[in-house]
Formats: sequence, structure tokens, C-alpha cells
Amino acid sequence: MKKAVFIGSADRVAYVYAQSTLDKLHAELDFVTDHVIAKKELDDYRAELASADYIFSTWGMPSFTREEIREYLPNVKAVFYGAGSVQGFARPFLEENIAVFSAWAANGVPVAEYTLAEIILATKGFYQRLHRQADGAAWPNRSVGVDFPGNYEITVGIIGAGMIGKMVIERLHTLDYVDILVFDPFLSDEKAAELGVTKTDLPTLFEQSDVISNHLANNPQTVGMLNADCFNRMKANATFINTGRGAQVVENDMIQALLDVPTRAAVLDVTFPEPPEADSPLYTVPNVFLTPHIAGSLGNEVHRMAEYMYEEYKAFDAGQPTRYSVTIPMLATMA
Repeated sequence: MKKAVFIGSADRVAYVYAQSTLDKLHAELDFVTDHVIAKKELDDYRAELASADYIFSTWGMPSFTREEIREYLPNVKAVFYGAGSVQGFARPFLEENIAVFSAWAANGVPVAEYTLAEIILATKGFYQRLHRQADGAAWPNRSVGVDFPGNYEITVGIIGAGMIGKMVIERLHTLDYVDILVFDPFLSDEKAAELGVTKTDLPTLFEQSDVISNHLANNPQTVGMLNADCFNRMKANATFINTGRGAQVVENDMIQALLDVPTRAAVLDVTFPEPPEADSPLYTVPNVFLTPHIAGSLGNEVHRMAEYMYEEYKAFDAGQPTRYSVTIPMLATMA
């Protein structure tokens, strides 16, 4: 029987790994300890770690240097990460020829569902017409001053056609007469045709879209990519949705564009920093709507991520094809 260990945060492991999934894992693997090992406890569990074939984790997985991997995890063959982004820890493992699997697809499902819901609301003018207590007895319906297209014959701009972007695109095709513009330098013409989208540049996407949704990969090349040249081109009734990363947005540029045209809106599930500073205008600009990082898996949705990693372990251990392995080249385009 192969040996395994949980590394990371005990609270988060307990949150993500449902008892039913734990029961299946324990039935098939010899967990060298029931304790979830934190980075500061490596020396205390040196013997157990040295015997482990597999690591299971989730949010809170610590980073390791290649030297630390060789010293503490000499026998590890794979890391099964029951969460989304692996940018914080994956590269040294991959460079040591250790397989890394991520539940990014499981975590991407609720993000795509959330995004579709926000797009549907946005094209109805939901955010611009939303009544707030501070509005008093106002009835913010026809008084907004711009028209909204509804969810028929609309143009949606998708920034980044990675895994989550593709999931959103697939769901958008359930609407009638939606024109989908995509900015993604890595998207081939053949794949764009397969997805039923039109490739374009960022200026055109911001100019023509009724809703813009950001799904860019999280890397140094995308920091500050969405700036004044983009936001100043938004339609008067357009909404910008960000479930990617806050650092990709030049915040002051976006805020100014929203102040210049108050009928625009921004729905931000992520910010930079996160949460925003106490004096950030994001809290007070009336056409900014903050949803505090809720697009990803939460509640019972997190159990899906653990199940995906159980299935990946089963396939990997049996020498069968896997679905959610991570490679070094993928790190350039993953969120």
C-alpha cells in the first residue's frame, strides 16, 4: 500500500476534504500520520515525510525549495492539490520531476457559474439600477439615463481563454445571439473557431463589449495590463467583471473611468491588495460593487475539489490517463 501525507493547514484540509472522500483515501492509502503537517513541523515529522509517496493538500499548501524537497520529501511522486492556483508552490516540485495535480477545473466550475450569473445581471442593467438604502425613496429604473441590451443580441468580451474562460464561453453559448470577443495571445485561430468566438485586441474588446469579464493568467506579464486605455473605451452602459486577479487592473485608471461615466459599472470579486486598503475609493465609488472573493468554491462546493483529487490519484496510481496534471509551460497561462 502506498504511503501518503497531508501537508498544509489542518483547518483548510478539514474544510475541503469531506469525510466521505477521506474514508476512500484512507481505505486505499497508508497515511503515515493523521496529523496535517505544517511547514514549521518538517523536522518533527522528518521520518514520516521521508516515507511518503503522495502529498495531499489544499489552500494553505506551503512552498518548498528544491533543496527542501530533496531533504524532506525524497520519495514523493505526486502532489494532489485540492484547490485552484498552484503558482505558489508547483514549480520546484515539477523541476524535481514530481507530478502536480490541481483541482483547478473543480474550482473553475463555480467561478464560471458566478461569472455567467453576473453577465446576465449586467446586461439587464442590474448594477446601475440597483437600489441602495442610501438612495432613499428613489426608484432607479428609467432614470439611469442609458439603455441596456438585456440578454439577447449582446456582445461579451472575455479576457483570457484559459480553463475558466473556456467554461464561461461554453455557458454563454446557452444564451441566444451572443457575440463573444476574446483577447488571449495564446488562443489559436483553430481553437477560437472551435469555441465559436472572435479573437481581437484589448482596445476593440473594451469598445464593443456590453460586458467585459477578466480571466487572465496570474503572472508578471499581466500585472497592470488593464489600464486607462482599456477602461476609457468602455460603453456608457458597460460592466467590467473581475474574477481573475486584482493586480491585473490599474485601479486608479478604472476608478477614474467609472467616475467619468457613472453609468458604467465594475463588479470586483478580487482586488489588489485584498482586501482593499481602509481608505480605498473602491468602498465609496457608487458604481463599484465588491463581492469579497466568493466566485470560487465555497460551502459544499469545496468538496468537489477533493473528489477531483481522489479521482486523479486513482488514475495516476493505476498508470491510467489523468485529466488535471500541471506542467511547467502551463504555469505561464494558468491563473
